[in-house]
Amino acid sequence: MNLREVRDRIASVKSTQKITSAMKLVSSAKLRRAQSAVEGMLPYSNRLNALLASFLQGTNGVISPFATVRQCKKVVLIAVSSNTGLCGTFNANIANMLRDVVRSYEANGTEMEIYTIGKKVFDATKKLGYTPNEELMAQATTPQYGDVANVVRALMERFVAGEIDRVEVVHPHFRSAAKQESVCDVLMPIDLAAASDKVTLETDYIVEPSREELLSALVPKVIEVRLFAALLDSVAAEHAARVLAMQVATDNASDLISELTLEYNKGRQQAITNELLDIVSGSEANR
Repeated sequence: MNLREVRDRIASVKSTQKITSAMKLVSSAKLRRAQSAVEGMLPYSNRLNALLASFLQGTNGVISPFATVRQCKKVVLIAVSSNTGLCGTFNANIANMLRDVVRSYEANGTEMEIYTIGKKVFDATKKLGYTPNEELMAQATTPQYGDVANVVRALMERFVAGEIDRVEVVHPHFRSAAKQESVCDVLMPIDLAAASDKVTLETDYIVEPSREELLSALVPKVIEVRLFAALLDSVAAEHAARVLAMQVATDNASDLISELTLEYNKGRQQAITNELLDIVSGSEANR
């Protein structure tokens, strides 16, 4: 590689570094907004779950149609990814987990229906040989509670009617800015026993008309909020993964620029040395 090629390569890498650095800043701003959305949702979600747990502890033998465990003949999978790439292994991890879940159900002869949120998991689902349901596709970037709740209500009606036996959500989970993981959560049937064990009943509520009627409205709301919270969590995880990926790309560009600059300086020094040798040799020949 001659000096001109090295110089052009350095300019190209510097241009790429500016792009990755700018993308990192944009993703950092989006991550802060996504974290604010998650933090704003958490108090409501936690209080709703605590309220459910308290009522369950105060109601012996409560039965909810959304807690019915049946033989799993048909399952609905809701898979979440991003619409775009440049976020490391973020989408690949979701695709791998979805593939594993699908293969496990296929081994048992279970019929599956897959709702996709995000273009990347949409493509991954088609590669698995399934036709994705696109009702939730628009929720990948900015989830809207009303739209999510409408789909969840339709799924709840099908679950109560016995058309589907299980609903699971495969989505990224935001643990920290440096770590995201893929998880598979069960949306239905809801585990009321596990919910009732999470808190200790401290308040003796007076309920009108009855605890059972209140729970019949509270449990569906909890299910809706859980899916919406999972989508907000996924958005935060996506931006965190992209920030990390762009930081790594920027650092790699810096390292490459340093190596190319060193190579350029060595080549330039060698060229100057050769010119000096030519001058000295010419001078000695003219004596």
